[in-house]
Amino acid sequence: MIEPVLLAGHRTFGENRVQEAIERWEPVRDDVYSGLDLRLIGPLQSNKAEEAVAFFDVIETVDRDKIARAIADAAQKKGRCPRLFVQVNIGEEVQKAGILPSVADTFLQKTVRDYGLNIEGLMCIPPIDGPKGPYYALMQKIAARNGIAHLSYGMSDDFEVALRFGSNEIRVGTAIFGSR
Repeated sequence: MIEPVLLAGHRTFGENRVQEAIERWEPVRDDVYSGLDLRLIGPLQSNKAEEAVAFFDVIETVDRDKIARAIADAAQKKGRCPRLFVQVNIGEEVQKAGILPSVADTFLQKTVRDYGLNIEGLMCIPPIDGPKGPYYALMQKIAARNGIAHLSYGMSDDFEVALRFGSNEIRVGTAIFGSR
């Protein structure tokens, strides 16, 4: 199912699970399809940080201190660090991961100061119900206050709104590949 998209020239793919991504992409990553940009968009467990740092080009789910520390340790050990995004729990939903908007500035500063991580972007998944614009506007404000250039929000069902609110990285896998 992915091959037609690859043959059409698409090279950026998001993955939810570290092990699945490695199994899917490692055999073809460099030899068959060059220039892949593989992103972890699912939750990261600290015991998978080393594998994620070694494999992914971008990790979009830095969502707590323990993960930031694990990524920093893994990056030092592996001699490389992928591009990093902090996941913000923009709707403050108990069932979702991410830092709360009220502590975003502090968390971003801490990742640089305490762990030497370069956070390039912010990612969020807003509540499923209701308008998305207010959440995306808040993400823009957090990014502006912290000099963050990359904003990853908006999915197959709301990417147009996300683009109007400054997202420059959207996730439309469901529209292309169907539901998981």
